[in-house]
Amino acid sequence: MNKILLHLEGLAVLLFSLYFYSYFQFSWVLFFFLLLAPDVSMIGYLFNNRTGAILYNLVHTYSLAIFVIICGMLFSSQIVLAIGIILSSHIGMDRMIGYGLKYPTNFKDTHLNRI
Repeated sequence: MNKILLHLEGLAVLLFSLYFYSYFQFSWVLFFFLLLAPDVSMIGYLFNNRTGAILYNLVHTYSLAIFVIICGMLFSSQIVLAIGIILSSHIGMDRMIGYGLKYPTNFKDTHLNRI
């Protein structure tokens, strides 16, 4: 049951992010261009599992997305706000599919399940 709730939470974050992205009338070209950009953080796995997990988790936390969104609002920066919403969309999409935060043991070990 808990796993299902986490997947539904990811879906909710994705849908809310899409709604707000549309509400602010940001570019959908930018959205689809940057949607998978956070996965570049997997490059840390070229060094070792621990570095990869740390870098991946830093980029894939809602805390970073919320921070970027707040910065976009505080500094009235449309591009920063758009990037924050895209980041939250990416994280929500990952959680909905079943990709979670990584453990340093192996890339496939996540807080949601083993992928």
